[in-house]
Amino acid sequence: MEATAKLRNCPMSARKMRLVVDLIRGREVDEALNILKFTKNEAAVWLEKLLLSAISNWENKSGLDADEYQLYIKTIFSNEGTMLKRYQPAPQGRAHRIRKRMNHVTLILENLVSFEEDEYQEEEYEEEIEETEEELTEE
Repeated sequence: MEATAKLRNCPMSARKMRLVVDLIRGREVDEALNILKFTKNEAAVWLEKLLLSAISNWENKSGLDADEYQLYIKTIFSNEGTMLKRYQPAPQGRAHRIRKRMNHVTLILENLVSFEEDEYQEEEYEEEIEETEEELTEE
């Protein structure tokens, strides 16, 4: 089962964020949290919050405890967001452009240990869909 968390409009360049993103890509959640905790970059603070949010999303979605299912970071990437353009006065009446960059980070978690309830939940979900379709066709 997958869970997703997104960080949007983070006030940092995507290039700086990617330095830390590359450190944790493909790792298990506990290992990634340790790496982020001891990384000095500001990006590590943002990514730690995002990873904790993704873990919480997985627990809410599955209704199970994350520690038992060995979650790992399946996909994580940082894209450029919008750019605030500001001007700074320069000598001889000129102006230099200041680009304040932002980025978006997307993180997808998945469990290594499979669980049988996943198939059961999918069947229940399909049954619910069929029931609602029948109710709609009756009306």
